[in-house]
Amino acid sequence: MREKTLISVIMNCHNGETFLEESLKSLFAQSYENWELIFWDNLSTDNSKKILKKFNDKRIKYYLSDNFTNLYEARNLAIEKASGKYISFLDTDDLWTKDKLKKQLSFLNEKKEFKILYSNYFIKDEIKKKEYLMYNELLPSGYITQKLLNNYYLGITSVILEKKIFEEINFHKKYNVIGDFDFFIKISQTYKIGSIQEPLDFYRIHNNSYSLKRSEVYINELSQWIQENEKRLKESGFNLNKQKIFLYKLKIKAFLKKIINK
Repeated sequence: MREKTLISVIMNCHNGETFLEESLKSLFAQSYENWELIFWDNLSTDNSKKILKKFNDKRIKYYLSDNFTNLYEARNLAIEKASGKYISFLDTDDLWTKDKLKKQLSFLNEKKEFKILYSNYFIKDEIKKKEYLMYNELLPSGYITQKLLNNYYLGITSVILEKKIFEEINFHKKYNVIGDFDFFIKISQTYKIGSIQEPLDFYRIHNNSYSLKRSEVYINELSQWIQENEKRLKESGFNLNKQKIFLYKLKIKAFLKKIINK
């Protein structure tokens, strides 16, 4: 493996102090060491910057946003500062296994046809106090647009991809929740996506999880996304039937939750 290959790790932060130190420790414990951390502070008012400063490492590049933006605009701004060949994402409440970067870079060096790679991952549920594997079935690879529309496998913390892809397309800043879904569905139509079956990271669920707090935003954004993209995808031979079923279930779940909480 060529240690000279630089990986830019994107960490977007807005008041992420609760789990930040643990997330950072998982980065600094990586067996692959040639990385830079692009830490994008989206005007945090908590102790996030103070926690980051404790690590005192020259690989850290700290940026304070001029204005508060939504997550996906913040991701784009952070990526602009990256110098690495590859981009990987570590959110302030998630964790990596120690060989995450090493194993992914080894895969990409061996299988040059892939510019994007993801893996299985663990769920770390802080609410129910348990951990479990996200997917027990074989993860797909190749041109997997329809498979992603049927079952969206990609956890963004598990993904690594070439930075040059962002010269063609980036995250749509209008989204607050489904920006990664929109982005990876689009690029899956052009690029083959590789998969590693082994879980290489932990996605944490907790009371402050953005998607849990903003379920109505999630439903509204996905509804809009289906309306805007269904015709184009259908013309390309794809269908959104399972996404529609998923959206219907989300709406029912949200409706029942409102009744229960009245």
